[in-house]
Amino acid sequence: MTKLKRIGILGHPLRPQTAPVAENIAATLSDRGIDTWLNTAWTEADVQEHVQSSDMVIAIGGDGAMLRAARVCAPYEVPVLGVNMGQLGFLTEIDSPDTWESYLNAVIGGQYWIEKRMMVRALVLRGDEIIASEDALNDVVISRGIITRIVRLEMYIDQDWTTTYNADALIIATPTGSTAYALAAGGPILPPELRNILIVPVAPHLSMDRPIVLSEGSTVEILAAPDTRTEIVLTVDGRLIENLQPGDRVRVQASEYVSRFVRMRERQYFYRSLLDRLEPRISLPSRTRSTSD
Repeated sequence: MTKLKRIGILGHPLRPQTAPVAENIAATLSDRGIDTWLNTAWTEADVQEHVQSSDMVIAIGGDGAMLRAARVCAPYEVPVLGVNMGQLGFLTEIDSPDTWESYLNAVIGGQYWIEKRMMVRALVLRGDEIIASEDALNDVVISRGIITRIVRLEMYIDQDWTTTYNADALIIATPTGSTAYALAAGGPILPPELRNILIVPVAPHLSMDRPIVLSEGSTVEILAAPDTRTEIVLTVDGRLIENLQPGDRVRVQASEYVSRFVRMRERQYFYRSLLDRLEPRISLPSRTRSTSD
């Protein structure tokens, strides 16, 4: 591993309790002779200049903090190390703010590996004009607004019409996003090393009700039905991006960027880590326990 010379620390702007942890980590790194920068109240635009000259970024919070940090770091190929202070922490590597110091020693010593995860890019087209473009690590969601009416969405895969959904929403997820909203909506779990796009309808009515996993490299385009009268909104990784008009198209394909995460667990960690969070009350089977137990 290349010696770490400059590391950034990002606290969660909406969680003040992350600031003391961020400051303690920054002080420890500085004592080790590592150039350090720190932001606890930030936007993606605020930290781009710092990120592009960094070897690593430490994000403190939950999965939301990891998503924000991953999006800003991906264009510069900067890996992110997560310290969990949220609820689940699917993406973070350090489970508790009380144990960061031992993990940090391992990272400084080069005892880690980098996990790469696919991102997708969503383009919003109004006529021939691109009116919005955003990258997502989790998902792109096209859904109804505050009025409880279903939306009518035509789906095209690689430019061929596939089906028309009448549903509350349509989730277009990455493998990372398969364990987020898509999982709650009944979608399958995809391992993070895949580069496939997952389509999951939410509460479909008299239309296709099964998830679809697209081939690697496929492009999906969603057309807001021209005759729709329902408010339709587009969110990317949980952020409202655009209010769609009838006839607008949302094109989603693999992004040129990938997210990089710092890992210290074994490379086959994913399923055990996931199930520990989904089934925390289920004990290990007896055959995996030590005979001395």
